[in-house]
Order: sequence, then C-alpha cells, then structure tokens
Amino acid sequence: MMKVAKCPHEELSYTNCIIVNENDFPLNVKYVLIIVDYSKKYIYTVKHDRSIKPGYIGFNAIHRKQAVLSLDQEIAAEPFMYNPQTQLIATLVLEADFLQKKNTSRDSYNTDQMVMAFMEQFAKHCYTVGQPIAFRFQDKKPLSLIVKEIEAADPEALASHKKRAPHKINFGILQPNSSVIFEKSEGSFLVLTGKAKTRSSNTNLFSTDWDFQKMGIGGLDEEFVHILRRAFASRVFPPEVTEQLGIAHVKGLLLFGPPGTGKTLMARQIGKMLNAREPKIVNGPEILDKYVGESEANIRRLFAEAEEEEKKMGPNSGLHIIIFDEIDAICKQRGSVAGNTGVNDTVVNQLLSKIDGVEQLNNILVIGMTNRKDMMDEALLRPGRLEIQVEIGLPDEKGRFDILKIKTSKMKENNKLDQDVDLEEIASLTKNFSGAELEGLVKAASSSALKRYIHLGNKIEVDPDAIDKLKVTRSDFIYSLENDIKPSLGMNDEALSKFIERGIINWGPTRELVEKGLMFVKQARSPETSSRLCLLLEGAPTAGTSALAAYLAKNSDFPFIKVINSREMVGFMESSKCFRINKIFDDAYRSELSCIFMNDLEHLMGYSPIGPRYQSLVLDAMYSLLSSSPPSGRKLLVICTTKRRSVLAELGLLSAFTAVIRVPYIAHQKDIRLVLEESQALSPEEIDAVMNHISHGSVFVGVKKLLGLLDSLRVMKGVDSHKRVAAFVNLLEDEGVFTPQL
Repeated sequence: MMKVAKCPHEELSYTNCIIVNENDFPLNVKYVLIIVDYSKKYIYTVKHDRSIKPGYIGFNAIHRKQAVLSLDQEIAAEPFMYNPQTQLIATLVLEADFLQKKNTSRDSYNTDQMVMAFMEQFAKHCYTVGQPIAFRFQDKKPLSLIVKEIEAADPEALASHKKRAPHKINFGILQPNSSVIFEKSEGSFLVLTGKAKTRSSNTNLFSTDWDFQKMGIGGLDEEFVHILRRAFASRVFPPEVTEQLGIAHVKGLLLFGPPGTGKTLMARQIGKMLNAREPKIVNGPEILDKYVGESEANIRRLFAEAEEEEKKMGPNSGLHIIIFDEIDAICKQRGSVAGNTGVNDTVVNQLLSKIDGVEQLNNILVIGMTNRKDMMDEALLRPGRLEIQVEIGLPDEKGRFDILKIKTSKMKENNKLDQDVDLEEIASLTKNFSGAELEGLVKAASSSALKRYIHLGNKIEVDPDAIDKLKVTRSDFIYSLENDIKPSLGMNDEALSKFIERGIINWGPTRELVEKGLMFVKQARSPETSSRLCLLLEGAPTAGTSALAAYLAKNSDFPFIKVINSREMVGFMESSKCFRINKIFDDAYRSELSCIFMNDLEHLMGYSPIGPRYQSLVLDAMYSLLSSSPPSGRKLLVICTTKRRSVLAELGLLSAFTAVIRVPYIAHQKDIRLVLEESQALSPEEIDAVMNHISHGSVFVGVKKLLGLLDSLRVMKGVDSHKRVAAFVNLLEDEGVFTPQL
C-alpha cells in the first residue's frame, strides 16, 4: 500500500510518469499498476527519483484528476509486465488542445516536429485509451493530449512480411518505430500543420453518399467536375500544401445562364454535398435596406461568423458557404444606377472588401447566381473574387434524358409510367428546353393523365379506381408538348405564322427564290462553314419579302427562332430598342443552332425618308450585332428584310450581310394567272375573263397587294360573275397596278 503525493517539482510533472523511490520499486520496474478500488485500475510508466519519500508515489495534476486521487490517499500499487506479442503500439492517435484553455495562441504547431519531440520524451511509455498527457513542445504554449485510439503492432506479420488488418487495443507500449498522429480536439483553437495529422481531417470535405441522381440534377456532369476541380481541389489537401504552393483557396464562384437551367439547384446541392456548415442563402434584393448604412451592415453580418472563426482557428477554420441568388440585383456596375444615394455602389464596395480586401478571409466560398452576367460590376469578376465563372446552359440531348429520367423516377418506381413512354424520344423532341421546362413537361403530362379519371358534370367526380388505373402515357407527353409547355428559348411559332397566313404562292421566280434561300439555310447549319450567316431579302412594299423570310426561318428547323419586329417596339426609346435587340441576340448565343428574323430594318432603325432621319444608336447596335460571331460551337442565322436597299448601302450596313436575295414584283401575265389560280378566289371562267381584260395592258404588282385585292372578291359571293370580274379589274386600275393599253 502506498500514499498519493504531488510531483516533487514541475519538470517531473511533464514526464507523464509517476514518481517512485527506488526503495519501493527496484530500478528494473518500468510500469506500475495502480489499484484505487476494484473498478479503477490504471497503468503508468515509472520514473525513479530520490526526492520522493519512500512509501509515497508522486502524481502530476492531470493524473490525479484522471484517477480522482487526493493527497495522502492510500492506494495499492504493484509492478506490471506487458505482453510483447499483443501490447506493442503500431499507431497512436492523440487528441490535442491547449493545456490551459484561457491561455491560447494563434501560433501553428508543426505535427511532424511534434512527433519527433514526443518520441524523444515518451518512447517506451505505456498508454491507455482516454489517458491524459501533458506535453511541452518547444517554447510554445503547453498542450493537453488525450489518447484517442491505439492500434496494435503484429510481430508475426512483420516477421513474415504479410499485411493484416490492424486491430485496436485499449493498452500498449510505444515503440521507436510506432506511428503517432495528432488531431485537434473539437472546438479547439489550436492550429495544426504538417503531415502527422489525422488521416480524415482533410479528405472528408465531401460527403460520402452524394451522387447526381440523389441530388435531382441531370445534364450538368461536366460543369460539376469543372467546379470541383477549380473550387475544391486545394481544400482537400492540408493547409500547409497551399502554403508551400504560395496560393490561396478559391473564394468565389459565379453560375450564370438562362432561367430554369439549374443554377439555384446546383448551388444548394454544392452546400449539401460538402461536410461544411449549412450554407447561408441570400436573395439579392434582401440585402438592400431603406436606412442609411444598413445595406452595408447586412453584408458585414453575412461574413461575421467566418471572420470570428478565422481569427480563432486560422487555416484550420471550417468552410463557410454564402449563396447569393440574383446577385446582379446588388452588384450592378458602379455608377450605372440613377440617383445620388450611391447605395448600390457602397454595397458592391463592401462585398469586394469582404471577399478580397485588406483582411483576407480564406475560409469562405461565395456562390453567386445570375441571368445577367453583363450587368455585374467587373471588379467582382476578377481573380481572387468570383473568379470561377461557369455557364449553366441549356442541356443537350443526353442531359435532357438524364433530367427526364430523374423527374420520372417516382413514376417508374410506382409503376405509373406506361411502357410506351420512350424518354430518349421525348429528349429528342424537347430541343432548347431548360431543366425547369422539362420538369414542367412532366407535370403537364401527369395532369393530362389525371384528367382522364375526372368526370365533369353537375359535380366533379373522380374515378374511385384511378389509383390502380392511372398511368402516364406517351400521348400525354406529346399532348403537353404541343399544347402546354413551350421553351422560352425555342421557336416563336405564333409570330412566324402571322407572316405566312396565306402560305407561299408559287408564281414565276418564287420556287427559285425559295430554293436559293433554303440553300443558305443549309449553309448556316453546316459545321464546315462560318458560325454566322446573315441573309438579306430586299423588295418593294407588298412584294412578299416578309412572308418569304418567315417561311425560310420556319423551315430552317433551328431549335431557337425569334422574331424582331418594329411593331413590338412602338414607343420604345433608342436605348430600349438596343436593349431588346441585344437581349434576343444574347439568348440566341445560348442555343447551338439559332435563327433570328428581323423584319423591316429601316423601320427598326427609325429611318424616315423625309429629312432623312434615323436613330444612330440602333444603327450602331445593328452593325455590331450583325458583324459579330457567336461563341465557339454555336451557329447563328440572321434573316433580315428591307424595302430600301439603297438606304442600307448608304448607311454602310449592307456589307454586314453574307448574301442578298431580291424579291421582285409580278410583271408577267402568266404569273398573274398562277396567283389567281392558286388563291382560288375566282372560278376558272372568271380567271379567263380577268386575263382577257388585262391582256391589253401592263401589270406591275406585289404578290401581297394582289392577294389583298382578291380578298375583296371573297365577300361578293352570290354576285353576278361579270360584275365580280369588272369590279376586280377596276380595283387593279384604281390601285395603279394595271395600266390599260391606249
């Protein structure tokens, strides 16, 4: 039986040994088993020192705390012999923190040097899981270590050079060739560097169970790989690797692209797939406040938590993710917002200083999302800020198939998707659909299927067996494609149809003009030709140039077709016109194949023959847009019409066109007969009578004008045939398109 005493002096307390007198334990005793009671037994390494009285054992403060010992308390002690076959340590994992929590330091502790110092001080010591250790390292603040895990060495495996799975033990003896790993205690402000850190301290940045299917994201594999490579590659490695390379982590990421392509969904899922704190999601307009200085304060609050942790934990700080939805609302070009309050500018300045200012934060990742990258301040897009800019564009056919597969997975799982639904076919039919529009298509098809089991009468009744019968079929998808869901970056069928309500009348050179136009359309589609082709159709008023241009655009079969018409811009200022036209060209660049139909260029430019007068801003915009090529991998066809070719030549705009097609007036009798026959407004006898009348004179008329005159005969049904013919011939004379021979 022995009594508890303090360590004789401070130096002995840092040896982590119990201090005994050689009269009590011979010098060959290295380890002692301390028995406090039957449930409390501890094994300690022994150090002999004559400054301790015989009959006493000296314990340092943390050992007394561990075993709950009081001074002069009687305890049982006996020598301990370990088993060298099973109780040698292969790997020792230690959890580190400051010994005195109030006395912390921002100094970094190099774990490689700590291992060397630890082995010098404590080799051949015994360790038990949960045992506390006081550790003095160089001239830094002393540390408290807790034995977290012990893996046993296997002498037989070492002798036979065979690898066996390591097994954990509760007690062991540290060997000179043992591996020591340090890891930081949870919530500790200790900064550890070096290679001898826990094996999972950095590589566990990503969750182990994430995949694209579970995320509900399809068609964005390449974008995800690019983001992971640029934004997170440096964060997987220990902080000292980036220090050795002399680089800082990427702190900003901008996702841009058309609405509905998955920008917000991707940003949210990036936060979920990381083992980081819950991301802060902020809608851009929420930052703005009516009180002076409050908007800037809102920005500072977003970064306050990251700043505080960076000060305490340095490079070992966790990752803080801040997501700005519609970031263009608060980060417009400085000086571009009217008014003298300057709130927008100061908010941009505050955000710039927080991301990459004088006091740089290295533990943040700012993710911004916008549909209008061109509106954002350029300073925010430079390296060091939102330096990674990823375009989230429209999905290709494979991407659309992936999205449809994800959105119909529940249907398939519950046997509600009919076997006749071929998702590959649906993917091929949905060109230029965004992810949101594909989701809308699946919802619309589901609604179409549900409607079959709703009976409308005096009451709305639901088929009681609908749950068992319900299946979404191919016809539901096709119906929804034709009637419910149209892509915002798709074909403008309604606008095009207005130009070709009467169809294309085949007279004289019309067939040749159509073939020539379709040849240019084929040229615009070919991968071997230039990425931009501008085609101009010129002709006098009512010659049918707009109808022919609309026909070529519609038959180009391009997934993106938009119409720019002067009628839609009535009352627009010059800047508004430029903005509208530029927006349509920007949208066109997001599609692989795009066609833009611009009708009446001189009207779009505001040209007036009296003066003459035109709007120079729109002219500059036209020249710039028609002359510039689309981004790499995109093809653009621009079809324009004009009634005044000479005006375009005078303004220098004619040189921007690849080819010019002239649409002539009707000037031959046989062509008049062809139009009359195809319009079916007159009977064959009436056509013969009209041709007999106009054979003694000359005709010069546009096909659109002629069809308009024929419409007047359609309301004269039941009128005598001779009167109808006479009325039509008089109309031709009155309108000046027929000149009788004198």
